[in-house]
Amino acid sequence: MQKYIEYFKPVISLFIFIGSFIKKYKKYFKFFIYSVIFIGLVIISYRSARPRYKPENFTDIFTDGDIKIFNIPIPKFLFDWPKWLDFPLMQPLNAGFDWLIVNYGIYFEVVNNFLLGMYTTMKNFLVDLPWPLVIALVIFITYYASGKKATTTIMVAFCTFFLGFLSPRYWDKSIMTTCIVIIGMLLCIVVGIPVGIAMARNKKVRNALLPVLDLMQTIPSFCYLIPGILLFGLGAVPAIIAIFVYAVPPLIRLTDLGIRLVDKEVIEASEAFGASKRQTLWGVQIPLALPNIMQGINQCTMMSLAMVVIASMIGTRGIGDEVLLGLQQLNVGMATEAGIAIVLLAIIFDRITQSYGERLQEKTQPKKKIIINNAKN
Repeated sequence: MQKYIEYFKPVISLFIFIGSFIKKYKKYFKFFIYSVIFIGLVIISYRSARPRYKPENFTDIFTDGDIKIFNIPIPKFLFDWPKWLDFPLMQPLNAGFDWLIVNYGIYFEVVNNFLLGMYTTMKNFLVDLPWPLVIALVIFITYYASGKKATTTIMVAFCTFFLGFLSPRYWDKSIMTTCIVIIGMLLCIVVGIPVGIAMARNKKVRNALLPVLDLMQTIPSFCYLIPGILLFGLGAVPAIIAIFVYAVPPLIRLTDLGIRLVDKEVIEASEAFGASKRQTLWGVQIPLALPNIMQGINQCTMMSLAMVVIASMIGTRGIGDEVLLGLQQLNVGMATEAGIAIVLLAIIFDRITQSYGERLQEKTQPKKKIIINNAKN
C-alpha cells in the first residue's frame, strides 16, 4: 500500500498545487476560463461557416477593407457583421431533438398518456357534473380558502355563474381551460417548491439556476410550443408542458425568497430548542415562507392563463381557441367575450389563491412571535 502511495504522490502533489493556485487566483482564473470559452466559440463559428464566406487567408480578415483612415485600411467586418462569424446552433438543436425522439420517444409517450389521462378524467368529471354543483364546489373551496369571508365567496360565485351566463358555450370551454391550468399548476408546485428550497439552502445551486430561470423568463412564449409539438404532438399535453416551463420560474424565485427572508432570530431560536436542519425547514422556515410561496402560486396561475391563450394555436381546446377564432374572423364581439371569460377565470383563481395566502400569513405571524418569545425566556 505504501508503495502505491509513493507512486501517486507526485500526482497528488500536482493536484494540490493546482487547487491552491486556483483558490489564490480565483478571480483571474474565471476571467481566463471565460476568455478561452469565447475564443473557442469564435473558432467554432469560423470553422463551421460556409466556404464562400471565408476569406482565403486569415490575414485577409484584417486587410480586406475599402475604407481607409490616414491611409490605413479598416477591416470590413467592423462595419458589417461578418458572415463567417455564424455560430452553428440550429443544426445541433435539430439533431438533438431528432436523437431524443428516436431514442427516448417511448418515455415521452408515457408522459403524454399520463398527462392526457389526467386531463381527460378531470374534464369529463366536471363537464358531466351539473352546473349548480360545480358552482357549489367553487363556493365551498373559496369559503374555506378565504377563511369564511363572505365578500370574497360571493364575488367568486358571481364570476363562476357569469362564465355560463356570458355565453353557454363558454361553460364547457372554461372547464377545459381550468383543467389545463390546474394540471400545469400541479406540475409547477411539485417541481418549483423543492427547487426553490434547494436554491435557498445552497448558494451554488442558486448561482447555477438563476441564469436558467432568467433564460426561461426571457424566451418568447411562442418558442415553448415548438419543442412541445415535436415531443408530444398537438392538443392539451404540449399546452400543459408549455405552461409548466413558462409559469414555474416565479414560483421558484418566490419560494427561494420566502425561505431566505425568514428571520435569523427565529432560526436560531429553533436551533436553540435542539431542532435539526430538517425540523427547522419543515417546522419553521416553510410555514413562515408560505405567504411568499402562495404569492408564487398566484403568479404561476396568472401566467398559466396567459399561456393557455397562446397554446390555442396548437389545437388546445378551451377559451383560448375562441380568442384565436375571433382574431382570425376579425370578430370583435367574439374576441371580447372570450377575453372577458378569461378575465373572470383569472379573478376566480386570483381570489382563491390570494385569500388563502392572506389566511396563512395571519396564522404564521403569531407562531413567529411565540418562537422568538420562548427563545428569549
